[in-house]
Amino acid sequence: MAMTRCLVVDDDPELLQSVCDYLRRFGLEPVAASSAAQMRARLAEGGVDVVILDVMLPDGDGLALLGQLRQASQLAVIMLTAQGDPGSRVLGLELGADDYVTKPFEPRELVARIKAVLRRRNQPGEARGAADGMVEFAGWRFDRIKRQLLSPQQVVVPLSSAEYRLLNAFVERPRRVLTRDQLLDATRGQGVVVADRAIDLAVSRLRQKLSTAVDGGQLICTVRGEGYVFDAEVKS
Repeated sequence: MAMTRCLVVDDDPELLQSVCDYLRRFGLEPVAASSAAQMRARLAEGGVDVVILDVMLPDGDGLALLGQLRQASQLAVIMLTAQGDPGSRVLGLELGADDYVTKPFEPRELVARIKAVLRRRNQPGEARGAADGMVEFAGWRFDRIKRQLLSPQQVVVPLSSAEYRLLNAFVERPRRVLTRDQLLDATRGQGVVVADRAIDLAVSRLRQKLSTAVDGGQLICTVRGEGYVFDAEVKS
């Protein structure tokens, strides 16, 4: 059975070495990168299962790199953020990070987060969504296997990993009120506490991408004090 390959990106040599050593102890295969350039080179080699990405790098902004990565792949990404920096955590989740770990952290926590992220990506809800294949709503076509969204104008609209899971949750339960907690569970799995603003920002981004509804209306409606409703008939 192939080992889980973890690309660890951080410019602190001591932290990078200690994290890689710890991951090996738990049967994971670490790949080290101390810069954005090294990260790109390691990714080009292929075979990476999860990226552990520091927000601050000497030759690049980790959040900008996350955004670029999400345009090209659906790799699992865990962000490393500084303590007392909630803005980066919220923005990272909005851009499609699967999870975050705050520095300083216990290596055991990082291992647990890696396993939890990979487990969530293989959970029954995701498998069920992939098995359902293509769905249509309000002139849009959503291929849940290819993770591809096609607009009524036949334009492919790119989705981040978080946006894909959010849309998946909406099309599974159209015209039902979904609370922020339900959407957080659907998009990031249970047991991780995140501010409500994170899901609000993710919904806002998805709403913008779905702004060209055929009737000019909003497909994602806010229900004050309760959550959100996906206001469309969904056909498989």
